[in-house]
Amino acid sequence: MANYIHLPPGSPEVPRLELTVLESDYREGALRLLKELRPEWRPEEVTTQGWGPSNLILCLLFWGVRYIVFPVLPPFRLIARRLAKIHAIHAHNGWIPKSNLWLKMRAYFSLTPTEFPDRLVHDRFVRDVPNRAVLEQEMAWMEVALSSLGSPVVLCHNDLLCKNIIYNEKSDGVQFIDYEYSGYNYQAYDIGNHFNEFAGVNEVDYSLYPDRVLQLHWLRDYLEAYKQFKGVRAEVSENEVERLYVQVNQFALASHFFWGLWALIQAKYSKIDFDFLGYAIVRLNQYLKMKPEVMGLSLPE
Repeated sequence: MANYIHLPPGSPEVPRLELTVLESDYREGALRLLKELRPEWRPEEVTTQGWGPSNLILCLLFWGVRYIVFPVLPPFRLIARRLAKIHAIHAHNGWIPKSNLWLKMRAYFSLTPTEFPDRLVHDRFVRDVPNRAVLEQEMAWMEVALSSLGSPVVLCHNDLLCKNIIYNEKSDGVQFIDYEYSGYNYQAYDIGNHFNEFAGVNEVDYSLYPDRVLQLHWLRDYLEAYKQFKGVRAEVSENEVERLYVQVNQFALASHFFWGLWALIQAKYSKIDFDFLGYAIVRLNQYLKMKPEVMGLSLPE
């Protein structure tokens, strides 16, 4: 989410490919990309599938090794450990990273539409979306309330929905894709955003949001891996797990709000065939629904 990442001196140069993949011919573009990245793959044995509400995501299958985004999440422990590994990356060379979550959220807010040319769409917008004064008030409240939780700022994925997780059955490992929104952000935001995404995108169902028992197991696995990758030799205490649980569930509010604003912008300007206004309404309603419950949680002493 931040647009600055400091790399230590002597870090290897990141390879750059001068190659464009067009949505109108994504298979050909994907095969040209594979020729550079996986020259041993034979094009006639590669199948492709594309989807995505904000940008095109490709699924590639080759020789029975499934580089595929599953509709059901792979084992939670693998995801927790993988996210912990990313969060433990120390790539700022002594510089203390800062999150620009609130700056980005305010920028999105400034771009949200105030009207729609289609009368039915506009009426739905006015009826079902909180007015700008309410949104601005909630945004200001969140910045004060959540910034005081003490969640560390780490390198985050920021968009860890199910279809951005690739599970390789052969190696029983996971990889994350689509780092478009990655950057320095609050640790608890990244995890809370991931938990929110259990509900899906096309057919959102928040009954799938992980319950307390599942979360506590996930968070303990995450903290154990996080300490391991940070080189900290200490047991994970109940207090640490409970603290992260509170932080995560309260920062999940910011995730709902952020993507609600994003979807309002998409509803006005995107040419993708997706009900972005409906999605914005769902996310903002869930924010309002969750707020009393999660803000009733208290950090442990």
